[in-house]
Amino acid sequence: MKTLTISLIIALSIISEKNTFTQEPESLVYMDLSHGQRFWNDPMDLLPNIGIGDTARIEYLNQELLNSLEPFDARISFLKEGIFFRDIKNGDLLILHVPSTRYTTDEIGDIKRYLDKGGNALLVMEADYWTDITKTNLNDILEPYEIAYGLQSVDSLAGGYTKAGALTQGQLKVTYQFGRSIEGGTPFAFSSQNDEPFGVFKQLESGGKLVVLGDAMSTLYMTEWRGVNDYQCQEFMQGVFEYLLGR
Repeated sequence: MKTLTISLIIALSIISEKNTFTQEPESLVYMDLSHGQRFWNDPMDLLPNIGIGDTARIEYLNQELLNSLEPFDARISFLKEGIFFRDIKNGDLLILHVPSTRYTTDEIGDIKRYLDKGGNALLVMEADYWTDITKTNLNDILEPYEIAYGLQSVDSLAGGYTKAGALTQGQLKVTYQFGRSIEGGTPFAFSSQNDEPFGVFKQLESGGKLVVLGDAMSTLYMTEWRGVNDYQCQEFMQGVFEYLLGR
């Protein structure tokens, strides 16, 4: 009897381990790397001529992103050959992070198809120093949803904040400077200098969700900037992903 019991325990242990390794992730997150991204890269297979040159920084960004996505048991997949509906149709989130080149007409159509079938997306742009809104066409992607990036802000002071609402339970102190204005959507993140919104969200008729940011510093998990070292970027990003991926 003792031998039988031990054998049963071993068998159950093997089954448990097998299920652990074969279990599908709860969420699939797709990150675009095919449009000259200015900050992000694949830490396991660096693409040339995009992102930042500091490998340690890239590893930090990806680890912090994984930390934010941990509650959703998410797997990140990098899109290196363009964006096609066939690749993203089963994804839970598409991230377009500070591109510097244009999306093709087919890509825009496939992104719209994805969103119109209930997909979620996070779009992030930056100030003119990093990317030029006239040289990329994120506004063509956003136009059907009545959201648009505008000019670079004149805000010269560092620092931003959020208001309690659908994305954050309370006011957060977040990194921000010289972001890009946004029209449309529901504002939730603002410049501390002039209260101009640099973050908006929108629930789509399809059931999908959009979060659009005009500054990348919080998405780069920059907790220290210009002598301030208590920005709440991880909490900010957790709120963004809770909204986009929360069931």
